[in-house]
Amino acid sequence: MSLDVSPALLEKAERGEVDEREFVDCVRTSLPYAWDLISSLVAQLQVDGADFADNQVPPPSEQARGQLLRALASDAIRGALQRHFGVRLAFQNCHRVAVFAPVEENEARYERFTSVRAQLLNQSPELRDC
Repeated sequence: MSLDVSPALLEKAERGEVDEREFVDCVRTSLPYAWDLISSLVAQLQVDGADFADNQVPPPSEQARGQLLRALASDAIRGALQRHFGVRLAFQNCHRVAVFAPVEENEARYERFTSVRAQLLNQSPELRDC
């Protein structure tokens, strides 16, 4: 899944550095499902005041799943989203995304969520082909 890059933004990239806000806007418009999911988790984190918020509901379509995978598999996109929202993102499978408040007290919880053990415990036959 590719980003929908406008000719103007592509031209800027060809000339040199691109403002990250423009890149984030390109991600927002290109990957609306991923953007909305991450935005809603960030809002949930802020409202609940919890250490983290996560999603356990599978995407509604393969296109939505592709958007989520694209957003979280790209270092540039993932990093830009983390900086934009001021959170740390974690990803366990085709839909289990978590956002963590970037505070030192959350480090142990983040490490548990992203551990090999957590990855194994989060598997199920239903997710085999996700």
